[in-house]
Amino acid sequence: MHDGVTSSFYLMGIRMLKKVDASQLKLGMYIHDLSCDWMTHPFVRNRFMLSSPDEIRKIVDAGIRTVVIDSARGHDVEDAPTLAEAQAATEREIVDLAVQAPIPARVSLGEELQRAVKIRHQASTLVRSVMRDARLGKAIELDQVQPVVQNITESILRNPGALIGLLRIKNKDDYTFLHSVSVCTLLVAFCRSRNLPADMTHQAGLGGLLHDTGKALVPDDILNKPGALSDEEFAIVKKHPEDGYRILKQSPEIGPIPLDITLHHHERCDGSGYPGSQASGQISELAQMAAIVDVYDAITSDRCYRKGLPAAAALRKIYEWSKFHFNPQYAQEFMRCVGIYPVGTMVLLESGRLGVVVESHETNLLAPKVNVFFHTKKNVYIKPETVDLSRGLGFGGGDKIVGQESPDKWNVDPMRFLTVAA
Repeated sequence: MHDGVTSSFYLMGIRMLKKVDASQLKLGMYIHDLSCDWMTHPFVRNRFMLSSPDEIRKIVDAGIRTVVIDSARGHDVEDAPTLAEAQAATEREIVDLAVQAPIPARVSLGEELQRAVKIRHQASTLVRSVMRDARLGKAIELDQVQPVVQNITESILRNPGALIGLLRIKNKDDYTFLHSVSVCTLLVAFCRSRNLPADMTHQAGLGGLLHDTGKALVPDDILNKPGALSDEEFAIVKKHPEDGYRILKQSPEIGPIPLDITLHHHERCDGSGYPGSQASGQISELAQMAAIVDVYDAITSDRCYRKGLPAAAALRKIYEWSKFHFNPQYAQEFMRCVGIYPVGTMVLLESGRLGVVVESHETNLLAPKVNVFFHTKKNVYIKPETVDLSRGLGFGGGDKIVGQESPDKWNVDPMRFLTVAA
């Protein structure tokens, strides 16, 4: 088919996708995307025809405020914006936010990576041990957890990109354990970027590392199910914040902050979360921050039933959901904390070169430093070099990011190229 004809059909398809408010849903509409984090909606599939009032009720009850419909496959809402228009509006808002100084690094990425590898292993081993003890009914030994949180905090202070970048890579078998390490690491970085007191940051890190302890009581066949959960299975999973709270309470030295984060990290500002259906005024600052971090890491991670979103796409989702589910100020501050393109992200440049982000820019999150190593137009590896996207042509820059790429698509390990360029 001629390229022009193909493009016309593509654009027509984009226009058929529309973003509508949940209050506008009617029977006969085709749901294309439920626009929510994966553990929120109670449906076996993400795309389906609305065929009963009960399905609309379930969407509303799940706290889902906007959905994407395909007007070519079902009823339309004529004045609703197209998905492309809605995304463009979000993009403009995000670009306006993308000016903030990142956390300065004290040591080079290469130097900190060596330590971060050991810390990652130490922390994931600890979480595995905590989960095993919880299953056996044993109390959590905080004297073993405290040093690990301290090591994570010190790594973030030296160079936040190293450990955060490493933790982007998870395999399906280790997800439960590495998710807890990631939430701890990201929450510590988030606290530091907001200049919260050191003791509060440490306590938040403890809460992040232990927040999913209650999942030790969820059967493995439910926890690792390669598909959507039934209503009964979802109800079991939703018990994990309260179960985790009870487990942690067995340790008399546990503080109120880790308990609060464990119990309330699934609450949402509009009252649609669990276990207490608390609204924004009832949820603590740190629990609201932990909720953002928890969802971000979950939707960027590969699971047995779904591929993770690219970091940039996940941050756009967080931003959209912050209109209802999250504190908008915290969501924006988190985006500035991790960067639109976090360290370790593989990106495609306008020139056709592939690269991995190695450092955020001081004032522009859309123009990081990138180590380029492959040319997609020539399909060859190139001599690695660092490109500073904030600089002009002839000054080490002159290029820009056009999108985020999957390492699987190109069969490369972006971690190999984090430190090769000087």
